[in-house]
Amino acid sequence: MAKWTPKHEAPEPLEGPVVATITGGTLVWFVLFLVQLPFYGWFADHGHTWWLWTCLAGGGLGLIGIWYVRRRDAAIKRAAADRETSKDLPR
Repeated sequence: MAKWTPKHEAPEPLEGPVVATITGGTLVWFVLFLVQLPFYGWFADHGHTWWLWTCLAGGGLGLIGIWYVRRRDAAIKRAAADRETSKDLPR
């Protein structure tokens, strides 16, 4: 079991424009759904309607993702502001 023990600490997670990334991905899912919607008949005839519903589900889950990352970003900013405020308080 010792050979599976990490030899160094894990790096800090990368932070980037998470809200913009999730919003862009969500828009892509919805656009893919809308582009495929006029071809519903063809998809139904060939048994591929799940392609449309996958895009719609991706867009719906993306909306949940946008809500989540916006709240996460706000919490991170609040925590940073609280740390700065606590540094400024006299002891």
